[in-house]
Amino acid sequence: MVDFETRRMPAHPDVLAPDGSDVRVLAKTERGSMAHFELAPGRASDAIRHLTVDEIWFVLSGRGEIWRKQGGREEIVTLEPGVSLTIPLGTHFQFRASGDKALKAVGVTMPPWPGDTEAVPVPGKWNASEIS
Repeated sequence: MVDFETRRMPAHPDVLAPDGSDVRVLAKTERGSMAHFELAPGRASDAIRHLTVDEIWFVLSGRGEIWRKQGGREEIVTLEPGVSLTIPLGTHFQFRASGDKALKAVGVTMPPWPGDTEAVPVPGKWNASEIS
């Protein structure tokens, strides 16, 4: 039997994600994990794809855009509070925060996030070092 897990969101980031966002690790089970991530205003993440996980995001605050590409299909979606989206396994993606507030979201990975080797750099839509 697996124990219950209860966590409070850490006051400071636990780690810098492979895409460049600040991550606060939340609860996890054997089949999935959850984290809060934040991208500073005017920043774009590094473009990546995942090797083994699917992700589901829910935007809490801030505004921005996410670019997703799967095979011949690609799209840019506006990110704002209340938007949820999926990033299926192997999808190329990149996101950016616009305006003067950080983009904050909760993401769930299935299976649980295995570590930094999960994210593979890919060509992106935006220059990650540029302020949008």
